Formats: sequence, C-alpha cells, structure tokens
Amino acid sequence: MVSSKNSKTDKKVARLACAAVVGALSLAAAGAAHAEDVRIGAASPLTGPQAHYGEDFTNGVKLAVEDFNATKPVIGGQPIRIVLDAEDDQADPRTATAVAQKLVDSGIKGMLGHFNSGTSIPASRIYAQAGIPQISMATAPEYTTQGFKTTFRMMTSDIQQGSVDGTFVAKTLKLKKVAIIDDRTAYGQGLADQFEKAAKAAGATIVDREFTNDQAVDFRSILTKIKEARPEAIFYGGADAQAAPLVKQMYSLGIKATLVGGEMVKTPTFLKIAGNAANGTVASLAGLPLADMPGSAKYVAEYKKRFGTDVQTYSPYAYDGAMAMFTAMKNADSTDPTKYLPFLAKTKMAGITTPELEYDAKGDLKNGGITMYKVVNGDWTVLQSVGGKK
Repeated sequence: MVSSKNSKTDKKVARLACAAVVGALSLAAAGAAHAEDVRIGAASPLTGPQAHYGEDFTNGVKLAVEDFNATKPVIGGQPIRIVLDAEDDQADPRTATAVAQKLVDSGIKGMLGHFNSGTSIPASRIYAQAGIPQISMATAPEYTTQGFKTTFRMMTSDIQQGSVDGTFVAKTLKLKKVAIIDDRTAYGQGLADQFEKAAKAAGATIVDREFTNDQAVDFRSILTKIKEARPEAIFYGGADAQAAPLVKQMYSLGIKATLVGGEMVKTPTFLKIAGNAANGTVASLAGLPLADMPGSAKYVAEYKKRFGTDVQTYSPYAYDGAMAMFTAMKNADSTDPTKYLPFLAKTKMAGITTPELEYDAKGDLKNGGITMYKVVNGDWTVLQSVGGKK
C-alpha cells in the first residue's frame, strides 16, 4: 500500500511535469504566432484582356511564397513569414504608378513585377527612389538601362529575343519579304524594333511597317495595305488578344504570309481564339521549352495540384524571380532592402527554368536562351532552341 505522503509527492511531481509541458507548448505556440510578417508586393493585369497573363504570373509568385514559407525561414534570428500583396495594374502605366506608390507606402520589402514593360518602366522609378528591389517580367531594354541599381529581370530582354526572331525568319525560314506591325506599347514596339534590325542584317527586306494599339481587334485596313506588298512573313509585336484576330483576318483576306510573334503570342489563349487560322504561326519564348527546364517535372505537378490547371507560360519565371529575392534575404540574413540588395545582385542559384540563374551588372539575366515554336495541328511545337543552359 502506497503511503499518503508518497501519493502527495507523486501528485506534485505530476503537476510540475504537466506545467512544464504546457509551458513548452505555450512557448512554441508563441514563437510560431510571433513570426514577423514581411510584406512583398506584386502587380500585373488581373482584369481586362490581359488578365490571363496576370493570373499565370501571380500563380508563380504565390507558389514561391508558399514554398518558401513552408521552410519556416528564420532571418536575423527571427522567424519570418512572407505576406504577398498582389495588385491589379490593369496593364496601364498610370494605374501602375499609383499601385507602385501604394505598395511603397504600405511598407513592402521587395517588388515582384510589374508584368508588362509599359507598366514596369514608369513604376521602376518609384521603387528605385524608395530603395526597393524590383524583379520584373519586363522585356523592354529600357527597363534595365535607366541607371537604377534596383531593377532585375525574370526573362531575357527584347534585344536578345527580337534578334533571334529576325535572324530565324530570314536565315532559317528563308522568308525575305517581311512586314511589321506593333501595338506601340514599350514591349511591342521594342520587340518589333529589335526584330527589324536583325531581319535586315540577315538579308530580309522590310516591305511595310504599320502600328496599331493594344485594344484593337480590327486590322483589315492595315492588312489590306500590307497585302499589296506581298510579304512572306508578318511580324507582330504585341499580345495574343490582338494577334489572334489579326491572323484570322489575314486568313480571311487571303494573305499567305506567316505570322511571327514574341512570347505574348505563344499562349494557349492565342490558339483558342485563332482556331484553325493559328496553324503555321511562329513565335518565340525566352528560355527552354517547359519539358526541358531542369525543375519542370516537380514544378508542373505542384502547380497542377495547387491551382487545378496546367502551367501556361510565365509562372516558372515568376517563381524563379521570387525565389531569387527570398534567397537573397536568407543569404543577407536580413529583410532590409538595403542589406539584401547586394546579395540579390550576386545571385547564383539553380531554378526551375535554368540550372544557373545569374544577373549581370544591369540586372539582366545571364545565360538566357530563346526557343522558337510553330503551331502545327492546333498546338505549339518546338522548332529550335538558341542559347541557354540545360
């Protein structure tokens, strides 16, 4: 029989042990609850005719945030949690600058976006003045030639892509009479300018150059004029919302020229809108084909599980851009933009899209490649990859 004295002692020990466990659990819970929120901005067109681009881009950023937070990061001795503030800039430069100022005023520690060149360039001055690193999907050369130390890219610039496009059309496809149309955005005009330089250098003749805008859907007057010059190819600098009706109207007017475009044309949306008229269209996309990207298998499966849809075009690049920023914070052991910015500039990491993601002195990507695609039987098929690392 146990004595009452021993029984009291045992109860006291049990109470102390229980209190210790409760205390430990409380401390652990407190530690988790007190993870510091680190606000990161993102901006893209989430409404309007380019909303599908914005959704694709934002999904890549969201997935990177979730994956990074899942590692339970500790920076500066403090558990942190990335909180994403994703804004709609409507692909409009004025809206973009208002969004940029709003995000800066809210205290963001970094900026992922904007999506378009025409929004990224005017907004970049606001982020630069605030000392906030910006990693954008912008491809226009001007984005990283303004002298700011805060601008970095997610994709290769139009200088490289337009040059590959122009050379490929003239030398590989051997199409020597070329007409050009652009939408007068920073992206569309910039890409068309680079294409024209390269095509001429490769021996092509530019038989006509026209322009439209990024809201147009009727191109028949432009195409009727171009038809008289009998081009073998028509290069379009702009988005799929215009390229799709453009190629349909080319078909209806009996224009036999090959439509050529950049990465904003190389989308499932273009195929859906253009229908059978899409066949034969050629377009370029920065980087390797999705299946050849070093991290694609895991990423594609994770993306499908998270969003219930297939990877489109931009999300892997957005994911890598976000991870470059978060990795720089880890390496600097600080979320202070002035402290992690030098580490971001020295980025050298494996990504989904490339085995070696690095920036040059301007913030452009090193080792960027371009892949040319053609629509065959209603689907994009690979023609040729130029540059890049597998």
